[in-house]
Amino acid sequence: MSLLQVKNLQVSYGGIQAVKGIDFSIGKGELVTLIGANGAGKTTTLRTLVGMVKRSGGSIEFDGKETAGIPSHAFVRHGLAMVPEGRGIFGKLTVEENLLMGAYVRDDKAQILVEMERIYQLFPRLKERQRQLAGTLSGGEQQMVAMGRAMLSKPKLLLLDEPSMGLAPIIVQKIFEIIQMVAAEGVTMLLVEQNARLALEVSQRGYVMESGRITMEGEAKTLLDDERVRNAYLGD
Repeated sequence: MSLLQVKNLQVSYGGIQAVKGIDFSIGKGELVTLIGANGAGKTTTLRTLVGMVKRSGGSIEFDGKETAGIPSHAFVRHGLAMVPEGRGIFGKLTVEENLLMGAYVRDDKAQILVEMERIYQLFPRLKERQRQLAGTLSGGEQQMVAMGRAMLSKPKLLLLDEPSMGLAPIIVQKIFEIIQMVAAEGVTMLLVEQNARLALEVSQRGYVMESGRITMEGEAKTLLDDERVRNAYLGD
């Protein structure tokens, strides 16, 4: 059974249709990527999944329930968390305070502390900087805070929007190692990523989005070997 089932999703801004009737699904425990050029509609799709953008048509079923009518702030309580493009951290709060913001929907304090330590194991730099204001961190460290914060909400599905954007290659490699580790622990993920090669290398399946439509889908390895994908997105 799919954890997320999207059918004929349409999104319009004014008179412009940004997403033109797409279908895709994610099974429990999968790491799936959505690749495409800038302006293809990838970020709009993610923002629509969490209610930040209103759809103009189609259906979104998450964990067996249609999500229409759920306000955007309530999606976290339903188990859907997003690490947005640009990270969206609270610069004037400490690292620890930012992380705890991810657990605001929970009341199991003892378990939250256990999971905080797990976050610090995944991101040792954050342990060293837990009392530091998040706004003073490097871009890579801020991305770690954003991921840790989302993980502390105990999501059933974690959406990642351009996690490598603006980061040095060595930091990108670290972030993707963490993504693989989190996926190995059974967290279901949908990854939107400009670095198509890296995204497909860590994912199980992928979708290619062009001008608001999904034009290809398949096993990640198959897409990596596809000449059209290689020419358009991998620079081969």
